[in-house]
Amino acid sequence: MKQLQDVDLKLLRVFMTIVKCGGFSAAQAALNLSQSSISEQMTNLETRLGVTLCERGRGGFRLTEHGMATYEATQRLLMAVDTFCMDTSALKQHISGKLYLGIIDNTISDADSPLARALRQFVARGHDVHLDVYIGTPAELEERVLDGRLHIAVGHFPLRVAGLSYIQLYQEQDGLFCSRYSPLFKTSDTETQLFNHIATSHIVARGYLQQQDLKQLRVSKAAATVDNIEAQAMLILSGAYIGFLPIHYATRWVEAGDMRQIDPARFCSHWPFTAITRRGIPQPTVLRAFMADLLPLVESTPVL
Repeated sequence: MKQLQDVDLKLLRVFMTIVKCGGFSAAQAALNLSQSSISEQMTNLETRLGVTLCERGRGGFRLTEHGMATYEATQRLLMAVDTFCMDTSALKQHISGKLYLGIIDNTISDADSPLARALRQFVARGHDVHLDVYIGTPAELEERVLDGRLHIAVGHFPLRVAGLSYIQLYQEQDGLFCSRYSPLFKTSDTETQLFNHIATSHIVARGYLQQQDLKQLRVSKAAATVDNIEAQAMLILSGAYIGFLPIHYATRWVEAGDMRQIDPARFCSHWPFTAITRRGIPQPTVLRAFMADLLPLVESTPVL
């Protein structure tokens, strides 16, 4: 494809829909096209690009290596097109387009998070903005902000990555939890006894906070590693593992008698939650408008 044309953008949008739906048949309703028409458009796109994007047939739908690379490149391209449309619409004092927002999983129950209030104010202003939300791990969110697939992401990011700006929003409080099936559920150990029990327990640690989790528990390795809070809670509820959870997230099981927080005074952490954006590029109008609603809700917003 030597030069991008309008027809290429249309074909790429069809391709994106097919991938999101998981195949040609599933995409028919979303595109309002017949399967033969979708197949013809995909063939045209592959001819324009000179590569095979996907395998389809009895074995099902699967992206090729070129297809995956094209899918990621198309995400960046369409986001750039949306940003252009938003910036030009702002010249008419009207904000429209898409806001690509990333969020770490299971923060919905955190009353300290300003995100819900910011979104409520942002939407109430009547902007013609479509919100595209992605839930991911800290590493995934950082990667997507860096390569332009997200405008902004909110979460806990233990490491500082070059090319990103970090704005502190609030803190999330964590505690150590066990299930009612755990031997630790009904104990009132001394400090020495408690750490002896922990040393013989199966520890589940969050991959992005593993060293911090293990350091607090004075153990050298975890018996299980997860990359999201729901998986952490599932293993703790099984009774086979103990581990850290956000207190706001664990409350439902504590109140139901299915979990217990172990020694809250000793095992309590506060993790900073930040908003990350890409450093060194002009912020699109839609992001500036959203930040104008988000930042006033935060007591302190230093750029880290």
